[in-house]
Amino acid sequence: MKAAIITGASSGIGLEISKVLVKNQYKVFGFGRDFSGMDFKAENFIPVNCDVMNTSDLCNKIKKIRKEEEIHVLVNNAGVGYFGPHEEQNTKKIQEMVTVNLEVPMILTQILLRDLKKNSGYVINISSVTAKKTNTHGCAYGATKAGLTSFSQSLFDEVRKYGVKVTAIHPDMTKSNFYRNADFCEGEKEDTYLLAKEVAATIDMILNQREGSVISEITLQPQRHQIAKKG
Repeated sequence: MKAAIITGASSGIGLEISKVLVKNQYKVFGFGRDFSGMDFKAENFIPVNCDVMNTSDLCNKIKKIRKEEEIHVLVNNAGVGYFGPHEEQNTKKIQEMVTVNLEVPMILTQILLRDLKKNSGYVINISSVTAKKTNTHGCAYGATKAGLTSFSQSLFDEVRKYGVKVTAIHPDMTKSNFYRNADFCEGEKEDTYLLAKEVAATIDMILNQREGSVISEITLQPQRHQIAKKG
């Protein structure tokens, strides 16, 4: 059975993507810090407890899976965001965003790229709409996502001749627990936010393109732009 690896698989967009991968007959290795609150169970879904900030442990676990499975899909989904004026951020928050949002995807792609070349596989990076604009309330976060999108674009040009498909997905405000660290959240009305399953649906489309056709970038936005202040 073809195998897929996804980070940030225990909730939100990552959980919904995991469901799509299982539906597409992949053996899914889902990485996450805590699966205790997850109600999704499937024979082909293998939860892997791991904090991606511990890159040494993460790499060891990825290499072990690589030895035992035929990896066809890598989804770099894990992400973290801290928002507010840049002067109010601190070193730990900035380093966490750089590591989780940018460093980890580049490292995992490097480890698995030979396998993905051999299998004409997929690298799918969950970036953000913030990658394509200025972000006065999240300069560092937007910069990490812009870096991830740039990495995706360059990687596609580098490996397309080997049959590897690389896609950057740019979701806008999505209803999830992602904004738990922010002083804002999605608007109340349904046309002001995306649902995690709507972002995951793009994975189904990416995986089912005819051979030779690649969706290299997707941007998803709600009909209306509106955020709500917390408190």
